[in-house]
Amino acid sequence: MKCSFRVRPMVTSRAACILCLQIVVTLPLIPGSSVQGDEIDFSRDVLPLLSENCFACHGPDEQHRAADLRLDRHEDALAAIVPGAPEDSELLRRILSDVPDEKMPPADSNRKLTPAQIEILRRWIQSGAKWEQHWSFDALEKPELPEPVFPEFPQHNPIDLFVQQRLRAEQLTPSPEADRRTLIRRLTLDLTGLPPAPSDVDAFLQDPSPDAYERLVDRLLQSPAYGERMAWDWMDAARYADSNGYQGDNERTMWPWRDWVVDAFNRNLPFDQFTIWQLAGDLLPDATQEQRLATGFCRNHMINGEGGRIAEENRVDYVMDMTETMGTVWMGLTVNCCRCHDHKYDPLTQQNYYQLFAFFNQTPVDGGGGNPQTPPTLTVFSSTQEQRLAELQRQLAAGKQSLQEREQQLRPQQATWEAEQLQNQSGGQWIFPEVTRATAETQTLSIQKGGLILAAGENPANDTYTVTLPLPVMTVSAVRLDALRHPTMTAGGLARSDSGNFVLTELELTLLTPDGQRRPLTIDSAVATYEQGDLKVAKAFDGDRKSGWAVYEGKPVDRDHAAVFYLKTPQHVVEGARLKVILRHDSPHAAHNLGYFRLSVSPYADVELPKTITSLLDDLWVPVDQRTAEQAGRIRRAWLEQDATWRELQSQQTQQEKEIQNLRNAAPKVMVMEDRQQHRPTFVLDRGLYNQPTTTEVQAVFPVSLPSPGTLVEERAFNRLDLAQWLVSPQHPLTARVTVNRFWQQLFGIGLVRTTEDFGVQGEYPIQRELLDWLAADFRDSGWDVRRLLRTIVTSHTYRQSSANRTVQRTDETGQAQQLNAIDPENRLLARASRFRLPSWVLRDQALAVSGLLNRSIGG
Repeated sequence: MKCSFRVRPMVTSRAACILCLQIVVTLPLIPGSSVQGDEIDFSRDVLPLLSENCFACHGPDEQHRAADLRLDRHEDALAAIVPGAPEDSELLRRILSDVPDEKMPPADSNRKLTPAQIEILRRWIQSGAKWEQHWSFDALEKPELPEPVFPEFPQHNPIDLFVQQRLRAEQLTPSPEADRRTLIRRLTLDLTGLPPAPSDVDAFLQDPSPDAYERLVDRLLQSPAYGERMAWDWMDAARYADSNGYQGDNERTMWPWRDWVVDAFNRNLPFDQFTIWQLAGDLLPDATQEQRLATGFCRNHMINGEGGRIAEENRVDYVMDMTETMGTVWMGLTVNCCRCHDHKYDPLTQQNYYQLFAFFNQTPVDGGGGNPQTPPTLTVFSSTQEQRLAELQRQLAAGKQSLQEREQQLRPQQATWEAEQLQNQSGGQWIFPEVTRATAETQTLSIQKGGLILAAGENPANDTYTVTLPLPVMTVSAVRLDALRHPTMTAGGLARSDSGNFVLTELELTLLTPDGQRRPLTIDSAVATYEQGDLKVAKAFDGDRKSGWAVYEGKPVDRDHAAVFYLKTPQHVVEGARLKVILRHDSPHAAHNLGYFRLSVSPYADVELPKTITSLLDDLWVPVDQRTAEQAGRIRRAWLEQDATWRELQSQQTQQEKEIQNLRNAAPKVMVMEDRQQHRPTFVLDRGLYNQPTTTEVQAVFPVSLPSPGTLVEERAFNRLDLAQWLVSPQHPLTARVTVNRFWQQLFGIGLVRTTEDFGVQGEYPIQRELLDWLAADFRDSGWDVRRLLRTIVTSHTYRQSSANRTVQRTDETGQAQQLNAIDPENRLLARASRFRLPSWVLRDQALAVSGLLNRSIGG
């Protein structure tokens, strides 16, 4: 968006205030008008003169008002104006005075009225000093259509009636229609930003039908490139960028919002909905992803990632940006001018500014965040992703139902299974010796009831455990290691690594005899409940301390595991013998040390891997009616895991949840709007400084200088949804005018109001006020139909005219015939088609299109 203000020289006169920012003003260009012959129009002729030359010191800004005189309100201006008597009016006397201390405007203000401007003021006072409010604040009403004045020229729609009436008044005539080759190029560039294909040009030139042009218009309006062309100008207004700005200028992900804008234009979303969704889509009942995504408009502000930044200062800047962008884009008002003080020209006070600010002040934007995507954010799924996500969620819901049904089927068998487990654990195939000693190089190993061992303390990158078990008189054929879940482990897993996983690089066994001998026991083979890829259980006894056994299944470990190590030669054990077990964790995967485990031995060489891991033994011994919910849950889970059908259903659920998470991780996250749960009070800021709040608290309300719609419930606090609905309410005088003017500028190079971003008192009076009001009212009354508006404009004869310069019948003061471009060099009167430079991006796309290198895919 182009900056619309500049620094102005400081005024030092005793009668003038210091100006910090002054809006650039271009006085209305009305070619051919005559001050002597025309009736004085206050809004068009007088108010701009007072605003430009007087309001800096005698306008709405109370803090800088001089001589306690206001000239922006009729009742106050009468102190210096005597209606019907210019010779008695102090205003005119001061303007005409030759006394330096009385002369107005002061000499050092660098302002001086021309004789023609002074004559306008004199005639206005002489005629009664009739006062009107600024034209853009007038209620928007549809004017009557003029009668045709040029029967020899086409009048395709009301645009031509208004334009041709003005041309007649200026003693000019319209231009003939451009040739077809020119028309298709002009129209295609304007509506798509691309040059027409040679085949399209040939087809149009050879089409003799009377509606060939209209059909061409309709085809281009339905073209996918149309939405891209329209989005360009809207993104400029919305300050869109793919990076955050400031010194770091980090990349951000806002392209899904850009794609939404393109799609919204392509499906002709009504402009009132287009407005409401972008300002407050998140506040709509049951807001959809699309409606929430649209609010990315407000989050296109720059983000400061500088180190040492002050979070609140940045946050206030962001909210000010939202406020001022809204004021510019929809109302065409320079609300930024009253951030620090009352507006010097428009009826907007500093308090009005912070009342508008309050609408956006409820957003929980973090001013300290320097990340590319500063919350609040929205994960945006493509249509394909949405369909897959919905399907997965349906499958997930159905799977949960199936799991519940399977659990109900298995419930009666659980008691029998528990009894079997207790029998097997207490006197069956496995013996659980009480641990007499357990140490680690770094951690602390605590011995718990039932031979359970828990690691605590510092969790180093690598560690080695040594455990000693007293053995009964028996033959040892196998040793079993149970890796068990514990709440002190990561995610309640088996270890304190990030995933709850461990890597056992070596397990070494030594038989300690009563006579002091140390007999290393050789492991022949092993089996495990699960092996992670190449990290097989066999690598836990291969002599390589960098490989080992692990059990990660693609998610944090959430179940117990076990491994059985079979001895190459079973060992007979005499009374008093002990088993020394060394567990090494030397893997490059740091901190993957076992956290909670138990060791047991078996006399059977063919003993199988247990179906139930022994971490449940303590829980199983607790009577059913005395178990805690946690104990009952663990037992229930272990029982269900024995069932193949349940495991398959659970595995499907796990995969579906994993795919859902992958979809969410892959989908882009876009900054959007939402409101805080707790209301944030808004105060007027002294001189606009974030850390200088005054005691004046304000609420989110509409400026009193503009009409407030009667449909809102004033008993409750207003929010952004109320603001958006107010902007597109039938009573609002600005939104339709500003929007239509922007579209007109897009097609003609300059708006009916030149100052597209300033419809305030310092802005230009429209060159064709009746035409602007008719188009704006028609746009509003049509349901805010953008495509219909553009079709109306481009099918007019005014748009279809030749752009060639020509000699006209009007003569200059010497009696010589004049050239059209000499009379109206900017083509404001539209006696011909406008000629203006193409934007750089259109030139780029033209070069790519004619060379065959243009990528015409949309989105992403």
